[in-house]
Amino acid sequence: MSETDSVLAAEPSGAPATLLCVDDESNILSSLRRLFRPEGYRVLVAPSGADGLRLLESEAIDLVISDMRMPEMDGASFLAQVRARWPDAVRILLTGYADMASTVAAINQGEIYRYISKPWDDDDVRLIVRHALERKQLEREKRRLEALTRRQNEELQSLNASLEAKVLARTAELSRAHDALAAANEKLKAGFITSIKVFSNLTELAEGARAGHSRRVADLGRRIAMKLGLDRGATQDVMVAGLLHDIGKIGLPDVLRNKTPPQMSAEELGLFRKHPIRGEAALMALDALRVSARIMRSHHERFDGQGYPDALAGDAIPLEARILALANDYDGLQIGSFMSKRLSSADALAFIRQASGKRYDPHVVNAFLALQEGDEGSSAESELRLSPDELKPGMVLSRDLISHDGALLLAADFLLDEGLIKNIREFADAGNQRIVVHVSAVRSARTRRPGRSEE
Repeated sequence: MSETDSVLAAEPSGAPATLLCVDDESNILSSLRRLFRPEGYRVLVAPSGADGLRLLESEAIDLVISDMRMPEMDGASFLAQVRARWPDAVRILLTGYADMASTVAAINQGEIYRYISKPWDDDDVRLIVRHALERKQLEREKRRLEALTRRQNEELQSLNASLEAKVLARTAELSRAHDALAAANEKLKAGFITSIKVFSNLTELAEGARAGHSRRVADLGRRIAMKLGLDRGATQDVMVAGLLHDIGKIGLPDVLRNKTPPQMSAEELGLFRKHPIRGEAALMALDALRVSARIMRSHHERFDGQGYPDALAGDAIPLEARILALANDYDGLQIGSFMSKRLSSADALAFIRQASGKRYDPHVVNAFLALQEGDEGSSAESELRLSPDELKPGMVLSRDLISHDGALLLAADFLLDEGLIKNIREFADAGNQRIVVHVSAVRSARTRRPGRSEE
């Protein structure tokens, strides 16, 4: 049993206190017995110090009263042994000596609680004993409470340590779950973007030279949005709107789709200008595409208010739509969908610059121009142009991989592994095609996951 358990087990149970009276005079012992029995105490007596020690060995004594003057072993020596062997027993000395020096010596040796001079006053003795036992009880309760406090503190420390371990384990478990959900979410987002790219590609298979327009518009819109500091969600909305911005043209007669706006009749132009509204309506049922659908509706609005379908102007046009308008026109100028003749990239750039503040938001134009200037010096450093035989596992596509007929083979940001590289090589050999693969020159494969998209 531990010290704490021993103290707690010693809690008083309501039993009467046991007194031991030691004196070589039987009449003194009888007087003390008669004095204390009416108080409800259990009284034991011994005629000598040696007998008193034997009783102490066999009985639980609460308080000892010893005469000072006894043969063989005086009260000072007896109480000194009691103090050494049973320190919890309260010690009181009876003395008839007038010599105070002897009494003081006895007090020092036995560390007695009080001394009582003979002859004594019964009331005084009863009061002294009562106070002594009350003090003993208080000390015992104090020790019990201290022991209880120590034990509870130890239990609390153990509980805290256990809780900390459980919290750490739970935190680690939640972290793993969070990482798994994040990875699953990234995979879903990558699959979502790739699905949209595939769908966009399918809608452009019959476009001939214009195939790939939506992907180029989406990529340029994304880059402009990032240059302007749009957050990740808004940037992705611009990119998705770019991929699907011409979805409203599905169902238009082929003859109309192959014309540019200046070549259309008034009736054809009226039908053509409904395609942003039709595109929005086609996507509004999908929660994930509602924002992109609203951007699509306004991508033919002009900054000066002369656009369609709602004739919005300035900041009334969503910023994302202002970005998409510029990206769409810049590519359209070069592929011949904006006007009857195609422009070079330099001429298209000059057209955009001249239309700043009219067709296009000047802030969007400035971001676009800064992007173009930055691309001139960084494109060669940011990516590598490789043949399928030069590909290695761990490389990351920096651009969409497109076949000669405009089909999307792999979306940008895919992490290449041995299986994908084998498929690319087999595709190139089967079609006897020269395929150029653009891969990132700086991204570390250790930080990427297969199919992960940055959008």
